[in-house]
Formats: sequence, C-alpha cells, structure tokens
Amino acid sequence: MKTLIVVPARYGSSRFPGKPLADLAGRSIVARVAIRAWGAAARLEDATAVVATDDPRIFDHCNDEGIDVVMTPMTLKCGSERALAAAESLKAEPELIVNLQADAPFTPVRYITSLIDNLSFDKEAHVATPVIRMTWSQLDEFRANKLSTPFTGTTCIVGGKHRAIWFSKNIIPAIRHESALRKAGPLSPVRRHVGLYAYRAETLREFVDAPPSHYELVEDLEQLRLLEIGRQIRCVEVEPTSYPLVSVDTPEDLERARAVIEEHGDPDTDFFAVG
Repeated sequence: MKTLIVVPARYGSSRFPGKPLADLAGRSIVARVAIRAWGAAARLEDATAVVATDDPRIFDHCNDEGIDVVMTPMTLKCGSERALAAAESLKAEPELIVNLQADAPFTPVRYITSLIDNLSFDKEAHVATPVIRMTWSQLDEFRANKLSTPFTGTTCIVGGKHRAIWFSKNIIPAIRHESALRKAGPLSPVRRHVGLYAYRAETLREFVDAPPSHYELVEDLEQLRLLEIGRQIRCVEVEPTSYPLVSVDTPEDLERARAVIEEHGDPDTDFFAVG
C-alpha cells in the first residue's frame, strides 16, 4: 500500500463530547469526512482509507455505515498519534499517511490528492500541507474575525521550493506598504493554512516520538514541532472553495455548518448517492 488516509475520530472532546457522531443534515460528521477520505483514495494509486477511533460507539456507528474502522488506545494524545497507530495496525505499512481531521466535513477531495501528488514528485519534502493565498477582501474578513477570536485561523510564510518557513496564529507577514500592494493586484501576501497533512511514514513516526517543541507550546501549533526538528514541509497552494471550510469544534460550529448546507446545498449528495 502506498497511501493510507486516516480519519482520527475521538469521542471525548472537552468542548464537544461525541462530536464525530453529531448529525449534520442527516449524516454524522464522521461519515461525511470518511466519504471524502474514500473519494480521495479512489482517485489515487494504491490507496485506502480508515477511521481510527478510541470509542466503541464510533466504532459501531462506522460498522453500521459500512465504513472501515480500527480501534486505537484511549491514551493517545492527538490525531497524529492516532493516525500512526492506525497505520501500524495494518499488515502492510503505507509509505504516505494522510491525517484528515474528523472535524472538517467540507475538506475538498482535491486538497487530499494534491498533497499526495506533491509528495510523490518532491522527494526531499517530508510533509505536505495546503495553503490558500487570500485576496484583500478575504484578509479584511480574516482580520475582523481575529478581533473576537484571535486564536482561530493560522497563517503561513512560504519560501523557496514551496517550503514552509513558519506558521502562526498571528497574521504573518506584517505588511508595511499595504496601500501600494493593494493597488498592485487582488491577492494579498498572506496565506491561510488548511489543517490537513500528508506525511512520509518515517516522518510521522519521528514527529510522534519527539517531545513537544518550544514554539509549538507557545503557539499551540503542532506543525511547528516539525520545523523545529528540521523537517521540510511542502506548502501546496490550493484554490479556495465556494464552501466555507467550517471546522466543527463546538456546538456553535455545528450550527454554522448546518447553515452552510442550508445556504449552499449538500456538497456530499453525489457521494452518498453512489454509496
């Protein structure tokens, strides 16, 4: 197996217990994420997908829905550890492992496949992750949201060879001559990070084995551990979607996700129609 797409689904969230099983327009959140994982696997060569959970309720639900699922220990601290545990539970360890967060029901399939495509030809990169170049209007909205929720949304600076230089909950880079740049074109220099990762298997193991790093703890951003231990993260610039990429972290986020479907229609209708 070349690629394994893992959907880590933990029941005991402090902010939203049982979140993966919450109903989103007639389907559980975990089912909506899983169908996107399988959609990506179907478009890749030698790939499969699995849900990795710590709870029998999620395990039973996935079985009832016909979703491949494995049990992982409750002691694991994060989705990355659960993704590695899922990979190690299989007979054949994959070369590449995607951590597709179970709280991101609108993640485009093309984002997932783009990461695998990039790691396949960029042999020096250890990890791939998507970024979106924001327009000025998107940046204005992002700034406004930061006033009330300063730790929501992550930005990234990208250097040569599409390598991540840094990630931050602050808006980076600072823009000194913004008026001139606004006149020069519609795109700002700010890239928003999408929390989706494809790892080489050995890199994910290194990440899990390494202790939390200094700036990871300061910003509460796991990907900074990779940079601090010297790993190369390839940033894959992707086009924004017509759908807001709502992450469901709280019951309030779930209501926002329901409102998105109400306004834009169900993006997964075709997926579920073909079973």
